[in-house]
Amino acid sequence: MRTEKPKILIYSHDSFGLGHLRRCRAIAHSLVNEFSNLSVLILSGSPIIGSFDFRSRVDFVRIPGVIKLRNGEYTSLGLHIDIEQTLAIRSSIIEHTAKIYRPDIFIVDKEPLGLRGEVHATLQQLKQTNTRLVLGLRDVMDDPDILREEWERKNVFPALEELYDELWVYGLPGIHDSLAGLGLPQSVHDKALYTGYLKRSLPRTPSILEPFPFMDQPHILVTPGGGGDGVELVDWVLRSYEARQDTLLPALVILGPFMPAEAQANFIARADKMDNVHIIRFTPHMEPFLDQATAIVGMGGYNTFCEILSFDKPTLLVPRIVPRREQAIRAKRAEACGLVRVLPIDDYPDVSQMSRALAELPYSAPPATAGYAGLLDGLDNINARVETILSGERVLHEPESAVSAPVYSGP
Repeated sequence: MRTEKPKILIYSHDSFGLGHLRRCRAIAHSLVNEFSNLSVLILSGSPIIGSFDFRSRVDFVRIPGVIKLRNGEYTSLGLHIDIEQTLAIRSSIIEHTAKIYRPDIFIVDKEPLGLRGEVHATLQQLKQTNTRLVLGLRDVMDDPDILREEWERKNVFPALEELYDELWVYGLPGIHDSLAGLGLPQSVHDKALYTGYLKRSLPRTPSILEPFPFMDQPHILVTPGGGGDGVELVDWVLRSYEARQDTLLPALVILGPFMPAEAQANFIARADKMDNVHIIRFTPHMEPFLDQATAIVGMGGYNTFCEILSFDKPTLLVPRIVPRREQAIRAKRAEACGLVRVLPIDDYPDVSQMSRALAELPYSAPPATAGYAGLLDGLDNINARVETILSGERVLHEPESAVSAPVYSGP
């Protein structure tokens, strides 16, 4: 190995939601489990990162949080200072942490230059060292035309060509090719490694599940992820249970930490009037709940999708379509590949449609029946690539599982 005690630095801007943080945490835990002398440090702006537990040799630096407003602008989350000052503080912490930590590998999650370009200086700094620079991307980013315009506006393309050594896509081109349609040169495509999806497992130490009335019975788990944009989904499900049009399995609803307090209170009050619906506000340990559920209803975010595949449950997705079409694209591809069923949010709040979908869901086929090779090999392929980098080999080789996966050729 190039260093006796290798170090990996992961940047996650985490302005809102749980997706980036949970993805980075899963990768970090897999790496320290694989390499006994490796340490991982996560740079994150998530306001709830302290709610999660981290394995030995994984730690985090909490940078000041920001939140995106409805008009697309950002504002400081906790500090009563100008957003430019907040971004300057964040950028300084990121750059100085990287300089002192001296990572062997620097992984940037999703945003190639970071929030408002805050990682650009750090990338330039580390490019002068022996650090391997990696951009980690979801299987689906957005509609290609929209993403191309966004990356052009943010001047991302030069960084992809000149700064980054590798692009890791946490999915399979057989499900969706997130780099297609962006007009990228072949030199950038040559840097891409399609890892497969990131498998989730039950924690080593059994978690104590918050008890709910029907926890030992067949039931449906409803999860809007972080919850900030899941109000319509939860309302739609509750309307179906209130209407009692079909015979439905009991439902456990986990709202998420970012759901507005007023909506949470409304949903809890409604659920209290039904004996077959129970609500939990938030848990940092979703895996045991997913494992116990008979079927899942979700929105289609990346982490939820990985969990659906990992625990192999019949699933109904109700994807959002704003501010990005990411979830809708992922859900459409997954449905075409036979992995899930989809109910468009445009049909909200049609109670009859949701009731029928919930009634049929427990009898639907789970994702494994679609037979995709290498579907959940993401963490194994990342571990293998890290071992190759740390051993000093620079050439990027595509894992066999990513090449041999069946290809979806639909729209």
